[in-house]
Amino acid sequence: MHRVTFPNARSLDLIGIGRLCIDLNANEIHRPMEETRTFTKYVGGSPANIAIGISRLGLKSGFIGKVSDDQMGRFIKTYLKENNIDISNVTDDHTGAVTGLAFTEIISPEDCSILMYRDNVADLKLDTSEVSEDYIKQSKSLLVSGTALAASPSREAVFLALDYARKHDVTVIFDLDYRPYTWKSPQETAIYYNLAAEKCDVIIGTREEFDMMEQFVKENNSNDEKTAEKWFSYHAKIVVIKHGSNGSIAYTKEGATFESGIFKSNVLKTFGAGDSYASAFIYGLMQGWDVARAMEFGSASASIVISRHSCSEAMPTVTDIEDFLKTAIRV
Repeated sequence: MHRVTFPNARSLDLIGIGRLCIDLNANEIHRPMEETRTFTKYVGGSPANIAIGISRLGLKSGFIGKVSDDQMGRFIKTYLKENNIDISNVTDDHTGAVTGLAFTEIISPEDCSILMYRDNVADLKLDTSEVSEDYIKQSKSLLVSGTALAASPSREAVFLALDYARKHDVTVIFDLDYRPYTWKSPQETAIYYNLAAEKCDVIIGTREEFDMMEQFVKENNSNDEKTAEKWFSYHAKIVVIKHGSNGSIAYTKEGATFESGIFKSNVLKTFGAGDSYASAFIYGLMQGWDVARAMEFGSASASIVISRHSCSEAMPTVTDIEDFLKTAIRV
């Protein structure tokens, strides 16, 4: 069958935890940041984008996080509410922390970059006292993003959430989301990523992200099968390893392997592909689809989002993806 089983009779399909920030995407494309004067504001952050994507696909999502007590924080909470995401566990910071900003540069589809401002950000102030066991046990799944592990007290809050999820049979999904600029060193990153991954049922990341995690295990040497085998010795049931334009490979604990390519798209920018892939892939797993079909749905969603200006606002509906697949051309 090669399917992940989610608990029944839960009021939420997915709870995201971690980064809530603002994306400021360049309006003047084909120009370097130095020449860009105007930007459009969107809600950003990988776990936020995935939660929004899940909601757009018709499932019920919630969020555990922290925002700045100002206009930007209110903008984020309002947008999440407008997208039918439960924000009862999104709290306001009162220490003077700010909202993280991500300025995007779109010179060409092949040349995109992100300028991040992550000093003293509110999302990393999430505390263990703000992680509710009663809230987590209401959900079928918990989505953890690696960025939230970068500093205390957010790091401890995530590990507490992981413990609650394991206690109440909540399926845990780990989107690696490695951002080197938020960490002190690659060695520190690898340690905490590995500790978190040991508690997760589904792990999704790029080959480069898995390489970072395996820097102390040289014999793996970027070997996808060995990477998957390592996590199957813990809780993992599915490991998805993305290879950019070469598509992705999924391994299941039962020993099956699935490969998925990408679809031809009118590419505007490259960022957002991973988040849209994850949300649609998770949706497919929750529908009881086999892994291959869920991967195809994820790849189609990614192709749609990279053709649009935003990430969160661009997240497609089920109809959008189904219509895309009717005429989609595999690359």
